[in-house]
Amino acid sequence: MENKTYITTISVLLISIAVSAFILAKLVNADTGKLADMAAIQTDDAVKTEKTPAAEIPKTLPLVTVYKSATCGCCSAWIDHMKDNGFPVEAHNSENLKEYKVKAKLGAGLGSCHTAFVGDYAIEGHVPADDVKRLLTEKPDISGLTAPGMPMNSPGMAVKGSKPSAYDVISFKDGNTVGVFSQY
Repeated sequence: MENKTYITTISVLLISIAVSAFILAKLVNADTGKLADMAAIQTDDAVKTEKTPAAEIPKTLPLVTVYKSATCGCCSAWIDHMKDNGFPVEAHNSENLKEYKVKAKLGAGLGSCHTAFVGDYAIEGHVPADDVKRLLTEKPDISGLTAPGMPMNSPGMAVKGSKPSAYDVISFKDGNTVGVFSQY
């Protein structure tokens, strides 16, 4: 009886993996217009964020220094997102990310898979480049921004080029949440 349950469980898992792979392949092979349509559908009810006018964004963006695990693919994808949006990036692999999370002044529940520093701010996890640009332009009195956990529709966790959706970017200061910086 145990073997039958075990085999059934493995079969269900394999079918789930196959279905997920099929859906992912469809998304990856979809043309850009279809991806834009899907992103628009997903964000219809989301609160729109105010975009920083291009004239206010610094001409030369500052260096983003990232600390991540050597094996984390989504961290590398986020780094590519930042580079694609004009940021110079310096990445460091680390086996002890805790020291960087302490330096970032993160509080409980605000962490993610990688920690970055840009100017006087910490950027935790999959924060969109546009939010980092807005942060650098507005210069609020905070420690930084975070996309807690690893939101599935965030840069580095979604299909490259898709719009962020269904998560919040949180501002924090000295370990405490200040508020929602952007909603997607």
